Amino acid sequence: MSQKTRYFAELSYNGTHFHGWQIQPNAITVQELLDKALSTLLRQKVETVGCGRTDAGVHARQFYVHFDVLSTQLLSSDLISLNSLLPYDIAVKRIQEVAPEAHARFDATLRSYEYHIHFHKDPFKHTFSWLLRDVPDIASMNTAAGFLMQYTDFSCFSKSNTQVFTNNCKISRAEWVETEQGMVFHISADRFLRNMVRAIVGTLLMVGKGTLPPEALHDIIISKNRSNAGASVPACGLYLTEVTYPYISSI
Repeated sequence: MSQKTRYFAELSYNGTHFHGWQIQPNAITVQELLDKALSTLLRQKVETVGCGRTDAGVHARQFYVHFDVLSTQLLSSDLISLNSLLPYDIAVKRIQEVAPEAHARFDATLRSYEYHIHFHKDPFKHTFSWLLRDVPDIASMNTAAGFLMQYTDFSCFSKSNTQVFTNNCKISRAEWVETEQGMVFHISADRFLRNMVRAIVGTLLMVGKGTLPPEALHDIIISKNRSNAGASVPACGLYLTEVTYPYISSI
């Protein structure tokens, strides 16, 4: 029986024209195109396992997958060939051999996201940031964001029927930072639920607009009810920015 080798690939992608990461029927996804490119390059069927899933329109500055290859040693030149088979909105940065049991999803110890907002129309930010007319109160939003780290069950920010075993997450950072043209929300945790970041941002913006007091976050989280939280913000401003593993060095 031939020996299989497991590899990790680090990639980034502009999610604007994709229906998310995960393969879906009758929709173009990042995983579908990556699997096709790897299968063509290596002349064998390759199926990747991603570090998570991003929704339609969400971007990734750093995303990891693992895949198994039968009797093939990948070379540095293969990275160039692989990228030539992919569209311009997907770029593979590196491929690294890992232990046979290494897992892109289950071994990740930290994930970080950013949500970008701008306040003046800019054609170069279209599909990469959300345009808001009114500037929210960043101090109030940061007060509310600080409460997130006091809890672990975030059912109130999750889509229903997601088939996960737990809605518990440990958030280690939740902070709004002003930029030259807008603001960015930074959030890091050991794991995230589906739609969680966009729902959190929508809820914090209600605080920033004065619709909710910062302390309302306590009751919303304790309720575990999605209908009590704010509406999800558009996907265009959301980026997966970092995924950390104990055995993968960062670039």
